[in-house]
Amino acid sequence: MTTDEKTPRLPWAELAPDVFKAMIRLDSAARQGLDPVLWELVKIRASQINHCAYCLDMHTKDALAAGESVERIVQLSAWEESAHFYTEKELAALRLTEAVTVLTDGFVPDAVYEHASRHFEEAELAHLIAGITVINAWNRFAVTTRMVPGHYEPGQYATGGAK
Repeated sequence: MTTDEKTPRLPWAELAPDVFKAMIRLDSAARQGLDPVLWELVKIRASQINHCAYCLDMHTKDALAAGESVERIVQLSAWEESAHFYTEKELAALRLTEAVTVLTDGFVPDAVYEHASRHFEEAELAHLIAGITVINAWNRFAVTTRMVPGHYEPGQYATGGAK
């Protein structure tokens, strides 16, 4: 059984091009100094938590294009049970991603932050936090405006073109 593809609610990038361009610049600045594979794992995990199908489509394709394995991408939704697939540094980044993405307790626990700070130099940690914040913003734009998954090609937005 198939259903019709949903249509976007609003072409927000076209209607707010300065915001879109600022987000592209912020995304680019946040990723500085971060391992590209770790960066994609963080974006995929936040997008899973936020139920953002568009970003999941994009970042799984980008992760595969960057050399990530299908197995590690598939296991990401259950990373705590599949910890042996990931490095300690990646696990620290995933814990921090979850804490920053789900602020139900109103804060990032000290233990999670301290664990991440042991695996990342300060500048790298600052970029990681920025990156987690940026993907959460992208998720909110995509989910709210109902951006449609399935049409993204890896590298499509590398030059900052409209989404």
